[in-house]
Amino acid sequence: MTVDTKDAATIERRLWNEIENHQVGMLGIVGGETHHLQPMTAFVQAEAHRLWFFTRNNTDLVREIGAGHAAMFVLQQRDFRACIGGRLSVQHDRNRMDRYWNAVVAAWYPEGKDDPALTLLCLDCDGAQVWISEAGPVRFAWEIAKANATGHTPELGSPAEVRFH
Repeated sequence: MTVDTKDAATIERRLWNEIENHQVGMLGIVGGETHHLQPMTAFVQAEAHRLWFFTRNNTDLVREIGAGHAAMFVLQQRDFRACIGGRLSVQHDRNRMDRYWNAVVAAWYPEGKDDPALTLLCLDCDGAQVWISEAGPVRFAWEIAKANATGHTPELGSPAEVRFH
């Protein structure tokens, strides 16, 4: 199966589905001093082009964000890779906490939803760079062998841009 990387609507649907199905990626702010990305679990609000993350209000990441900061969330699966950029802000939204709260989140926050340090980060997404490869292991092996024999790069897919605004 081939993915049409020119069909923005299909790519965008796939992006939100991949994040929703796999959730865990790397989140970090960009610009200024060097910052390491951190593993975070994303909760998708596709219609608003937002990602939500649980955290504590006393973390380095929250302090560095301040009133808002440019950020990126990176998701990488076997055949799907994406880097989503936008503006990250701290938003203490109890209704959203109730919506996304589950046993996995509870394991990281043993004081529960009433923990005074518990808060949310919201990534208002501007766009994404997406790489999709539907090659499978046999085609992947063929493309690698062909590339090494011919000196050309493998043909395993191309990047697609997704803009949300």
